[in-house]
Amino acid sequence: MRKLLDIIWLIVSFPSRALYWILASPFRFAKKANRFLNEELDDRPLPDAFAASLQTPSALLEHVDALRKHLLRMLLGLVVAIAICFLFTQKMVDFLAQPVGGITTLKAIDVTESVGVFMRIALFSGIALSSPYLAFELWLFAAPGLKPRARKLGLIGIPLTAILLVTGMSFAYYFMLPTALPFLLNFMGVQTIPRPSSYINFVSGLMLWIGVAFEFPLVVFVLSLMGIAKPKFMIQQWRIAVIIIAVIAAVITPTVDPVNMALVMGPMIVLYFLSIVLSYIATISRKKAAETDR
Repeated sequence: MRKLLDIIWLIVSFPSRALYWILASPFRFAKKANRFLNEELDDRPLPDAFAASLQTPSALLEHVDALRKHLLRMLLGLVVAIAICFLFTQKMVDFLAQPVGGITTLKAIDVTESVGVFMRIALFSGIALSSPYLAFELWLFAAPGLKPRARKLGLIGIPLTAILLVTGMSFAYYFMLPTALPFLLNFMGVQTIPRPSSYINFVSGLMLWIGVAFEFPLVVFVLSLMGIAKPKFMIQQWRIAVIIIAVIAAVITPTVDPVNMALVMGPMIVLYFLSIVLSYIATISRKKAAETDR
């Protein structure tokens, strides 16, 4: 009889218990996340920690198993992102073809060329869409071995990475392509009819490398937090940095004219000096953190 009453009570109280669980879930998650971000670790040198892992293979196997789970979730996230991008690939190809006059201006030669372009854009778009989640999974794997401050900075860096990448790709699409394509398609008065594969490979490659270049300030900021990059050294070597930027811009720039090269050099030089400012901020923050730990 008591078991029957317990079952009836569970059934009757289920809606209220479910509502409580739903309302309390955000608070439990916030509490768990706060504990995870602020958990202190044993401050052991890296060689000692590595030696301890070798002496206890079971602990090493736990890390391998955790890595396997994170990689599996990353793969599933990538597959889902690519599947979502399949629904919008046609629109994305049309969007990328706008600087050259639309998709109707592209003329395919091979039978499977258009299919290859479709698959390439779907794959690249899926990688770009899932990149914040992929970075988050890598952070989840590395976070248990980091100090609280490094965990928080790593978590903040994930959306910043995506924002800088999108900013660089947008710059390449809206500023570089409209000036580079007329020069390339009518060089020496010879009209060029672009193929879908060559054009999409050219545009996607250019946008990718410019997007990666825009990640430079964030990389310098992280290296400065680690004590590797020094703002004073970067200021002293700015002339050499400009020469290196010019060489990189010459490689990335799709044309040989100085106008498009300057379009690439200008933002990269600004990003370099912005990196110096961020390096100063990171160095000051690192010194304050070291004084606090004493």
